Amino acid sequence: MTIIRSKSYCKDGFSLLEMSIVLAIVGLLLTGLIPSLTAQMEQQHRNDTIKQMIEIKDALIGYAIVNGRLPCPAKATIPTNTANSGLSDCTLTSGVVPWVTLGTNETDAWGRRFTYSASSAFITTNFTLSSNGTLIVKTAATGGTNVAANIPAVFVSHGANGFGAYTPQGVPLKTSSSLDEADNSNADTNFVSHDFTTTFDDQVVWISPNILFNRMVMAGKLP
Repeated sequence: MTIIRSKSYCKDGFSLLEMSIVLAIVGLLLTGLIPSLTAQMEQQHRNDTIKQMIEIKDALIGYAIVNGRLPCPAKATIPTNTANSGLSDCTLTSGVVPWVTLGTNETDAWGRRFTYSASSAFITTNFTLSSNGTLIVKTAATGGTNVAANIPAVFVSHGANGFGAYTPQGVPLKTSSSLDEADNSNADTNFVSHDFTTTFDDQVVWISPNILFNRMVMAGKLP
């Protein structure tokens, strides 16, 4: 009697068809994963920048308590580690955060400088409880409502797109086509702050006059 045994065959590798199927599956997985990773990195940059901006805000108020006034902006076009870079320059009311004067970070999480504007009444001489700021934060460049007014100082991170920011080399990046973002980089007295959108990713922080006055009174510097 003849017994017929079946044979099993083992392949030494993948066929081209099998490889193409595997690559297609990996591609699909990566297609779904990359946007998620990108969003996570973007959120981490925003969180890191918020922490930096809180430190800058504290440093600005601390400077005012010690000196009786807020620091002037630093000139935005001076490259890092050259003469006067990061130093308060009282010929200016708009520029970048004077990071050397304050001892804070020069750039946000995207590697760009924070722009900074200050009301002249709060930087040229020691201010008083009757000093009025000239800066305004609104919900939109056109037709927006006021979020805050009579502000002593405002500083801005221009986000991932960087429109309106300055690099550490002192190079200005192009202005945004978004009117709201453009209003945060045109060196006037109006600023815009609202939720992030596809055309707006600026992070805007301002010094409230009431908080500033309160901190100065508590420190015995006012009235």
